[in-house]
Amino acid sequence: MSFDLTILVALGFVGLLAGFVDAIAGGGGLIALPVLLSVGIPPVTAFGTNKLQSVVGTAIAAFTYWRKGFVSLQLLAIAIPLTFVGSFLGALAVKSIDTSVLQYAVPVALIAVALYFAFAPKLTDEDSQARLSTAIFVPVMGFAIGFYDGILGPGTGSFLTLGFVTLFGLGVTRAAGHTKVLNLTSNVGALALFIPSGNVVLPVAIAMIIGQIVGGYLGALTGIRFGARLIQPLVVLVSIALAVKLLVFP
Repeated sequence: MSFDLTILVALGFVGLLAGFVDAIAGGGGLIALPVLLSVGIPPVTAFGTNKLQSVVGTAIAAFTYWRKGFVSLQLLAIAIPLTFVGSFLGALAVKSIDTSVLQYAVPVALIAVALYFAFAPKLTDEDSQARLSTAIFVPVMGFAIGFYDGILGPGTGSFLTLGFVTLFGLGVTRAAGHTKVLNLTSNVGALALFIPSGNVVLPVAIAMIIGQIVGGYLGALTGIRFGARLIQPLVVLVSIALAVKLLVFP
């Protein structure tokens, strides 16, 4: 497939916006994927292209959160490889299983995420007591949500952030940072299948990657600067928008 320069430049700005939103609250695919479909890219190829362009912005955001001290790689040492495996298996399974049930279950879950972040008291950047063992259940969460990301994807960032806050007691900004690392891993796991299968439009991905580099960095800095008071409402908005999109425009 070929695209003229005007479309590629426009897609670069789409990548910037998607990377900015994704770095703060996740859900960048809500912006990028419909645009990729609208320019005539087939669904599976659009999904693979979206994964490739978003992985760079996610990597920039994850590195920025880590460099600023909001990520513990020790906490994620086992979760990272298990998230990769889960995502790869999910991408492998997507061609052979019926995912229609997820089109209804996922919006319900996203609405629950939005309600929690909207009404839960005292969500701050301070860590609290973990409800589950991080050594055991962070890797379990990484594998499960990674598998989901490989199959479908929308809401992955919201689900991870919710898990880190409610189950493992991380403050909202630290939860966002750890979410970026695992989301990066799940994207790479899916790409390990999509790229060899040829389900990526490289010129489009490169154009959007340029935007993602800027958007991912600025989004991470913005999330760190404003913390819970920005991340919390943005997670609510992104979760509701994803739920509406899946229900009304599946």
